[in-house]
Amino acid sequence: MDTVRMPGARALPRTRWGVRKRATATAVVVVAAGLLVGGLILLVLLQTSLVAAAEAAARGEAEEVAGQVSAHGVDEGRRFIESAAHSGQYVQILDPQGSVLASSVPAVAATSLTGLRPEAGQTLTQDVPGLPSIGDDDEFLIVALGVRDKGVLHTVAVAATIQVEADTLATVAWFALGAMPLLLVLVGAAVWTLVGRSLCQVDTIRGQVAMISARRLDGRVEVPPTADEIQALAQTMNQMLDRLEAADVEQRRFISDASHELRSPLTTLSAGLEIAAADPTGRTWEEMKPVLAGETARMRYLVEDLLTLAKTNDGALHLKMTDVDLDDVLHDEITRLRSTSRHRIEARLEPARVTGDAHRLAQVIRNVLDNADRHAESRITVQVQSSEVQATISIDNDGPPVPVLDRKRIFERFVRLDESRSRERGGTGLGLAIAAALMAAHHGSIGASVAPDGGCRFELVFRRAANAVRTPTGKDIAR
Repeated sequence: MDTVRMPGARALPRTRWGVRKRATATAVVVVAAGLLVGGLILLVLLQTSLVAAAEAAARGEAEEVAGQVSAHGVDEGRRFIESAAHSGQYVQILDPQGSVLASSVPAVAATSLTGLRPEAGQTLTQDVPGLPSIGDDDEFLIVALGVRDKGVLHTVAVAATIQVEADTLATVAWFALGAMPLLLVLVGAAVWTLVGRSLCQVDTIRGQVAMISARRLDGRVEVPPTADEIQALAQTMNQMLDRLEAADVEQRRFISDASHELRSPLTTLSAGLEIAAADPTGRTWEEMKPVLAGETARMRYLVEDLLTLAKTNDGALHLKMTDVDLDDVLHDEITRLRSTSRHRIEARLEPARVTGDAHRLAQVIRNVLDNADRHAESRITVQVQSSEVQATISIDNDGPPVPVLDRKRIFERFVRLDESRSRERGGTGLGLAIAAALMAAHHGSIGASVAPDGGCRFELVFRRAANAVRTPTGKDIAR
């Protein structure tokens, strides 16, 4: 990976440099936009609040003066404004022509503050950049209120300076503009550092994963105690490596077992062909034909079983789903087994219909029955139980039950609880593995347990077909 160097810093991968730069730039832009929008909103709200406060004070003053004029006349209003004048406010009482009848200070006694002439009880406002008549350049807010005295309409005008508010707003704006670059620098530095630390941990994980090869899958990623997404990433990587290692071990074991299974018939075939070829009379060939045919059939069955397992594992197994009568499938398989088995086979078949592939379901039942026939001592018992939601097939034999610790392992590939006996009787160690895979493909289950009489039991559970109809009578088959 290409790297770049920063003065006084160690080499950084180009990708990490780019990620840090993009993350920092994005954070700075987002924060800058947020500060700008937030600052504008703050200034608008502050201005509105300050102006509203100044206007409320001016309105209150105008209403008090108007109340004095309305109740006691203009003269009483003049005395009131002269005695109750506030700093930063100029108050006038104007006649209908705009002449000043009374003012709070002599400076505004000559000229009217405003040209507003509201009706009685009406209030008008006006913003002015200054009062040239008194030489004041501050910003003012003028409130004009109409009031009648002895039938004559007068105007009470109050001019309140808002320059302090404007100066406060400008000061806040300058402070915000001045602090924004410093804040952006701090944000950029913080993001650069934090992203760098996170990427350093990610780069460490990447380096550790890169060192794990197909020949060494036992390595694991160091999980940082950060309680964040980086820790979750490391844990997920370790879980993935656990699955990969388990799959690799399973694949190597599968290849080893398959090779071992194929080696025996291949050796027999090779030796038989060499012996037969060395006999010019052909008698050896005639004697070896049954042996070679049996070994060829064994190889064919083994290859077919391996292909079936590969299809189920890869999801390439195509099932022709139809409504299947389990009792009919069982009847056919029991009839087949009777023709070759030396054991007594008893069955109680209750009608049960499920949804599945009839050929594959027959393969499941055949594999389990053959397994029972290999391990039975004298008797095999088959029973079907049906309910509204599922159908259960119980296949018992009077041989020893599967040990508790082996009841899951027995459905793995090439697993034999009795290696020598299984090979002698033709078992490949794939029948139950295929049965379990096909049951999973049908959304059913298969398990081993102990029969009520202490023998071995295999139980197959199927989901019932949607249009299944139960029949009150069943079939009894015994031998």
